[in-house]
Amino acid sequence: MTYKGFAVDDNLIDEYVEKCGMSIAEACELILEEKGQLDESAETKAEIKALESKAKDGKRHYEKSDKPRKATEKVRKVDATKGLLLNEVKALIEKMGAKNLVIETETELHFTFENANYTFKLTKHRPPKK
Repeated sequence: MTYKGFAVDDNLIDEYVEKCGMSIAEACELILEEKGQLDESAETKAEIKALESKAKDGKRHYEKSDKPRKATEKVRKVDATKGLLLNEVKALIEKMGAKNLVIETETELHFTFENANYTFKLTKHRPPKK
């Protein structure tokens, strides 16, 4: 006979039922406890296996959608102070004899000076955190 997934000897079950006057289920429990096969972890393991199989069935599958993504328009903040400073630097560099001056979004100034290409980047630093 099998009880809770373990094989139990029928002769032992009959012996326990006759001598001790217990039910078949109680006899099976006692036999398995004596063998060291039955403990609370066996029931817990069965529950864990059931939960694991349920979790495997419920996993998410990420797939690429057929629909194209919507292009989000990001509004870029324009820093007027940086633009003003960069224009002043541009005027100074022009007086020095630089050529091909190109301002890129109030942050960078590309120019050529003495046959070499340069980039002047203007960075505004954040105030330190308190």
